[in-house]
Amino acid sequence: MSRATISEVAPRDGLQSIGPFVPTEAKVALVRALHAAGLRRMEVGSFVSPKAVPQMADTAEVLRAALALDGLECTVLVPNRRGFDLAMGSGAQRLGFFMSVTEAHNRANVNRARAESFAELAALAREAIAAGRRVRFNLSCCFHCPFEGVVPEAEALDWVERAVAIDPWMEIGICDTTGNAAPDQVARVVGHAVRSWPAPDGSCRMAYHGHDTYGMGVANVAAAWGAGCRVIDSAAGGLGGCPFAPGATGNVATEDVAWLFRRMGVETGLGWARLLAAADLAAAVPGGLPGGRMRAVPAARDAA
Repeated sequence: MSRATISEVAPRDGLQSIGPFVPTEAKVALVRALHAAGLRRMEVGSFVSPKAVPQMADTAEVLRAALALDGLECTVLVPNRRGFDLAMGSGAQRLGFFMSVTEAHNRANVNRARAESFAELAALAREAIAAGRRVRFNLSCCFHCPFEGVVPEAEALDWVERAVAIDPWMEIGICDTTGNAAPDQVARVVGHAVRSWPAPDGSCRMAYHGHDTYGMGVANVAAAWGAGCRVIDSAAGGLGGCPFAPGATGNVATEDVAWLFRRMGVETGLGWARLLAAADLAAAVPGGLPGGRMRAVPAARDAA
């Protein structure tokens, strides 16, 4: 049986846009529930300015609790040198760097030109890898930008190729930040990247990050899987949204992705009942805008 790796992003991407501050103990409870459901890769927070993203001010505390969970690989997002220094001292097993493939969104998100972001992040990624850390290099707006519209596929792939050149093993996140990608577009972009830039051992080093703003989240995950991608980001309860991408709503729901793979005969290692319980917990976070379908399907609730 083939196997998909689901990287859970609710504790970071799912919560970052919520207005009321979610107490640290509630975030830790969510992380523990997701781990109990079988998730073994998780974005637990980001070392960003608390003025810019107040919800992530307690990332260090949440990370400490997450690191105590058996077998959990913890990722923290890093936007710059300051965040990098905090992350390197935190114990996180994977650092997630991020920039946008469009100039307008990169300036809105991190107030920098793309070339400036890439130069700093590439140097930091090499430094992290040299220090023995795993790295994910995320490229936002690979399909659609809230400011520039549909992104030409050649432009997105040009930035993927630049990121690939940083290190032969580094994982690349191909991200649909606004949730406005189309499945055929995902299949072409992800498929080209998978075929063109494998790891030295021939394995895929691309990951797919999607949102469900336009109801295409699960279809786009299926397209990425069909194109050869084996690492999929999702958020329990369908929480999420980029505060610097107007109109973008939640990530594709982990429970919906898990059901998709279940019906396709793809192993995920997740326990269905516990996953639904974790998704219910995520969806109940005050101020959140939950999404997804499977929590509302009675027959799915009854599935073993």
